[in-house]
Amino acid sequence: MKRIIYLFAIVAMIGSCSDDKENTDNQTDQAQLQGTWDASELKIDDQTASDEAKFGRSILDYLTNKSCNVITFTFNADLTIVVENSVNYLSIDVNSGGSGLDIPCPSESDIDTSTYTFDGTTLSYVDADGQTITVKPVFEGNMMTITAADLGYTNLDAEGELVFTKR
Repeated sequence: MKRIIYLFAIVAMIGSCSDDKENTDNQTDQAQLQGTWDASELKIDDQTASDEAKFGRSILDYLTNKSCNVITFTFNADLTIVVENSVNYLSIDVNSGGSGLDIPCPSESDIDTSTYTFDGTTLSYVDADGQTITVKPVFEGNMMTITAADLGYTNLDAEGELVFTKR
């Protein structure tokens, strides 16, 4: 269970970072990124994924189906990012009938504001430890996919892709 929360915390960490660079090269690509994105799916290979990743996918699927957003990135035109993260407030219990899990949508969240850079291909942040996190999002309509390997955490390399849906 701690690994699931760790996975969500890592994703949230990349959004709570800063970088002083400005991007003026490709306004079209910048406009594509701008807006609010909600974590909506964890794509994993059931043959290679850990049980923790499978459980994390189930939790995210369950909450998404209840219109509950646990991780939201808002990319603004002024290169600021607002990250709303409810992962630390997830409560996982057995439902009152004892027939499954009860995961209420968290009513609290952590909100961080920082800056980002995006050159049309590469999205960069500096995390709380001063480390630069670089991801290469893939856009398809209102979906943005980030591979776990792009997050730079070796223990997540085989865990798949996080999909965000634009509001």
